[in-house]
Amino acid sequence: MVKQLQHTIDSYFETKKTLSRKQLMQLISKDFPDWKESTISVYLSKLKEKRILTSPSRGYYRLGKQKTFTPYLEAGLKRIFKKIRKQFPFIRMCIWDTLWLNHFMRHQLFINYKVIEVEKDAVNQVFHFLSERHKNVFLNPDDKIFDRYIANSDDTIIVKNLVSEAPVVELEKIFVPTLEKLLVDMLIDEDLFAAQQSERSFIYENAMRNYTINTLQMKRYALRRNREEKVTELLDKTRTKV
Repeated sequence: MVKQLQHTIDSYFETKKTLSRKQLMQLISKDFPDWKESTISVYLSKLKEKRILTSPSRGYYRLGKQKTFTPYLEAGLKRIFKKIRKQFPFIRMCIWDTLWLNHFMRHQLFINYKVIEVEKDAVNQVFHFLSERHKNVFLNPDDKIFDRYIANSDDTIIVKNLVSEAPVVELEKIFVPTLEKLLVDMLIDEDLFAAQQSERSFIYENAMRNYTINTLQMKRYALRRNREEKVTELLDKTRTKV
């Protein structure tokens, strides 16, 4: 059961970096009402042993070292982002490569797509801008377009609407989706993530076993995409395995 707490512990520190023992116990009790105070105390001690939690002072807790997924930003991806940013300096967007998920998969993929997610009001402008400079650029492709033109094509750029309040992070002055966002999107955008569908459970297990995953952030984003129940179900199944 300590693994269950391990996968939710980060969510308690979203608004405060340090919590008193009483505050932390209350938060944990809300999520795990069947646990006794003595049980929670034992689990907190185990998380301290693993250095997932630290005690900056007696009676207070803070998260230990976080293991954050940091994808490789190849030169072509950087160039595309900088071109768009120069032309549209104020739009909200993020950029990524489907190859990033190879890190979590059994079977490595050789066909990849570059994906640019752009706020809805600017998505058409960005699409036309890229179409004038690159081949194989598609805007919000549906399943028929994927099957006919994209599925077996390499060097493809896909422009999509960026969901409002989607979790993104800045990496080398470039905005990219968080791992939490990709894990949620994988369960929803089945055309874009077609190659990953057969390994969804394995990808979740690898992600949660090797990196710090903010499950509360995942659920909030999944709620915005009307898939909270689906994401919660897979998270719960994964917690029993890792």
